[in-house]
Amino acid sequence: MRRYEGLFILNTAGQDEGVKEAIDKIVADIGGLGGVVETVQKMDRRTFARARTKKHTAGFYVNIIFRCKPEVLDQLRNRFALREEIFRVMFTNAPAPRPAADAVPAQA
Repeated sequence: MRRYEGLFILNTAGQDEGVKEAIDKIVADIGGLGGVVETVQKMDRRTFARARTKKHTAGFYVNIIFRCKPEVLDQLRNRFALREEIFRVMFTNAPAPRPAADAVPAQA
């Protein structure tokens, strides 16, 4: 299993109440295909630099780090493309986590 980072832009159409439900569905989809979600980072609502339409001028950003098999990514892309609440999604390879600074032994 590889480690991936997914950046999701959610189309909540001015309603921040639907964000939690959309995130729960995304996490359930990843888990349903055999993936393991490590972290979910909710960011705030941001205005787009270049809006495609007057209807979509901003989106709620969510960053999810998860592990899954490489062939699962295409299934996730297809599944998320059909969802109205997901405006955009981008997957990248996530770097390996660094050890904590206090875990490194001090040298004299």
